[in-house]
Amino acid sequence: MYTKEINKIHRDLGIPEDYECNYGLSLQREEYELLEIGNDIYGRLQRLAPAAANAWKEMKYQAEKEGIILNVVSAFRAVNRQKEIIQKKIESGQPISEVLKVCAAPGYSEHHTGRALDLTSTGCEPLSEIFENTEAFSWLVENGGFYLFSLSYSKGNKAGILYEPWHWAYIPSKAT
Repeated sequence: MYTKEINKIHRDLGIPEDYECNYGLSLQREEYELLEIGNDIYGRLQRLAPAAANAWKEMKYQAEKEGIILNVVSAFRAVNRQKEIIQKKIESGQPISEVLKVCAAPGYSEHHTGRALDLTSTGCEPLSEIFENTEAFSWLVENGGFYLFSLSYSKGNKAGILYEPWHWAYIPSKAT
């Protein structure tokens, strides 16, 4: 049922049938058990899967103890919200091939799992490569793995997604 729903959304948006094969991303199940983690920088309540939420709270607390501010731009995102984001980009005139360089197709976003965070720090424009030049990014690179968070879309990643230094995912099977 889930796969059929995703396939229909992809047809409606004009996402190529061979998306999964060409982008190297796996289908992500939408998480329904979510915990509130507070508001994002826009004042919207954000949620994560329980284990990710607990790891995030520990990581954020430790960063703050060390003088590092980590702010949430986005966390859990439903499949239908991902569809809306992509639809708006298409309606603004962006070709789907360009949209898929900055957005995972609905059903393939780590945000659906409730384990992904888009982060920023004080004085940094959200969702900007400039984030890589912040103390917060350096701290995440050095310490994120301890909390089982890793950078998902590094430069030249196999998915063809543009570099996203702000996008970090909780990977529970990751060894530290």
